[in-house]
Amino acid sequence: MAKLDNKKILACCANGAGSSLMMEKAIDKVMKKYGIKPAELRHCPVSEGKSAARNYDVVFCARPFAKTFDGCEANGTVLIPLKNVMSSPEIEAALKEAGLID
Repeated sequence: MAKLDNKKILACCANGAGSSLMMEKAIDKVMKKYGIKPAELRHCPVSEGKSAARNYDVVFCARPFAKTFDGCEANGTVLIPLKNVMSSPEIEAALKEAGLID
């Protein structure tokens, strides 16, 4: 659980309004379930996220946008592409698979 405490988390979608906001809320739901307090949790459009990703510890995006973030993992950023960006269970499973929650 402490692996994500004080970490910066970014949720990206095409325009940074609807689905990324819903993704942020789904991520927040998982964070609260595990008692995790991130330093920052925000959403933005992919166009902004592409350059901002290097400043975040974890970046979530829809699977079709994953290639946009090629190379961000070289900076230590964990990229988590999702099939359903509004699915808390999928987010939780992806974080477990990445070894970020137990």
